[in-house]
Amino acid sequence: MRRLLGYGRALIVTAVEVEQSTVLAGLGIGEQAPDALEAGAPVVVAACGVGPAAAAAVTSQFLTVAAQQGAPFDVVLSAGIAGGFAGRVEIGGLVVGTESIAADLGADGPDGFQSVDELGFGASRHEADPALLRMLRQSLPEAVGGPVLTVSTVTGTGHAKELVEKRHPDAVAEAMEGFGVATAARLWPTTAFGEIRTISNAVGPRDRATWRIPQALSTLRDAFATLSGH
Repeated sequence: MRRLLGYGRALIVTAVEVEQSTVLAGLGIGEQAPDALEAGAPVVVAACGVGPAAAAAVTSQFLTVAAQQGAPFDVVLSAGIAGGFAGRVEIGGLVVGTESIAADLGADGPDGFQSVDELGFGASRHEADPALLRMLRQSLPEAVGGPVLTVSTVTGTGHAKELVEKRHPDAVAEAMEGFGVATAARLWPTTAFGEIRTISNAVGPRDRATWRIPQALSTLRDAFATLSGH
């Protein structure tokens, strides 16, 4: 298996198995060997489960095991499908995250939502590694760049969408794992982090009839085929 973007080892973290198998197909791998991590494979694709907690836990596990084996990962990508903000990215489109933001990590109250940054309790943003981001943008020039929100509850009403857009006017997509993956990756200073998303639906009122998951998965497969040179 060839290396990804010239990095020695790459870990790609998805939420669910259909995303994992789609990424593997894009990389030209029909099925990942069960011992890919232990064997020191140059690219490992892991399905972590849904949400930032699962994403952080599984990413940390993979990074720790790899380091203990003397073959640490040089790059970690959070990848999968997402909701996109209308007018900023089209359904079926591709997004490269400039930063991953924990959009609902904070406190709500009479004066509105306050992030953990505003409360003084920590950070709700992790920027993508600049060198990795530059390579992703060069390799995927059709991708829309911008912040990707991480939420534990998907935005599903018009009112909720308005509130999110008011707080994050430059966000391009909303998903559920990026900030968790980034939080784990940041524990390893030599590991670059990035996020790639493809758009299956518009953020806002929940209407499954308008979702285009197969189209988003096709875009995801094509993106990783491009990144791997297939």
